[in-house]
Amino acid sequence: MVFYAIAAAMIAVALAALLLPLVLQGRRSGRSRGVFVLTLAIALVLPLATGWLYLKIGTPVALNGVTSMAGKSLTMEQAVSQLRAHLAEKPDDLQAWTLLAQTSAMMHNTADARDAYDHIMKLDPNNADAMVGWAEADAMLKSDHVIGDRAVALLKHAVQLQPDSQRGLWLLGTSQFQQGNYSAAAATWRLLEPQLEPGSKVAKAVAEQITQADARASGAPAAAATRAVAATTQDAALQVQVSLAPSLKAKLAPGDTLFIFARPASGPPMPLAVAKLEASQLPTKVTLTDAMAMTPALKLSSVAQVFVGARISHSGQPIAQPGDLEGNAGIIDVTRKTPIEILIDKVH
Repeated sequence: MVFYAIAAAMIAVALAALLLPLVLQGRRSGRSRGVFVLTLAIALVLPLATGWLYLKIGTPVALNGVTSMAGKSLTMEQAVSQLRAHLAEKPDDLQAWTLLAQTSAMMHNTADARDAYDHIMKLDPNNADAMVGWAEADAMLKSDHVIGDRAVALLKHAVQLQPDSQRGLWLLGTSQFQQGNYSAAAATWRLLEPQLEPGSKVAKAVAEQITQADARASGAPAAAATRAVAATTQDAALQVQVSLAPSLKAKLAPGDTLFIFARPASGPPMPLAVAKLEASQLPTKVTLTDAMAMTPALKLSSVAQVFVGARISHSGQPIAQPGDLEGNAGIIDVTRKTPIEILIDKVH
């Protein structure tokens, strides 16, 4: 464990050596202090915080309920506010928009991330990363997570500009699969395969999607592909028990919607499995499986760990809104067989 602490400290020192000259130069050019506070917070605080949490807790599951880092979240939000103020004065600062987009995505402020990526593309029309980021955020904001026409066009342009864009190829293949263009989806995912670590879960997931796309393109073995998904579902099935804290029952309104979801522990936060119920059914039990995936390329069995949560939405939309009621079980292994308990005890 000492190794992780030392490694985190070394990363922080190295990043400081690289970033501090840039900070000083930027300050001389008149940029807001908030931009650099946020840059240093992401680059320095996160590695150190990761090492501290590992030493303090020892397991990601125990992150649920940890409150001692709350102060750093507040500092991050204050820095974001300063960054926005800086952009109001200097709307042509491409680096600041990029920082805002990445930070918003990291903080799961998806609408803000999409807006920031939009600004980046206005300033830099050939920014492939911004195109992919916008397409991903746009799909996440939709209740069905369908990749729309503008997103598809951006993804095609992005992979032309940057043929080794893994996220771009993944999402473009997903959009083609959603549209029923299975041959194109398989061809796109085959471009992604050589870039992945052989034998990794991601490589296996992509290979499985190629097999399914080929099967659907040929039309004959569709039933076999369905059986393969069902077999995988048995290996990735999370039993979740959800209840509402007595102190929040008065905030429950008729017509409220309950979302129970699992999303990757790291990487893009698009849900891997979602169950939608009437909130009046609480307390309730559901089993999250691969069959509940929003897209065939992103499902429970494609990752090792997931963040499992529940949300009561007053608007009926899956994206969190102020006043929604939330709870989570933290990070869970997808191979877990025992029930997962979630208490909805927080107000968003």
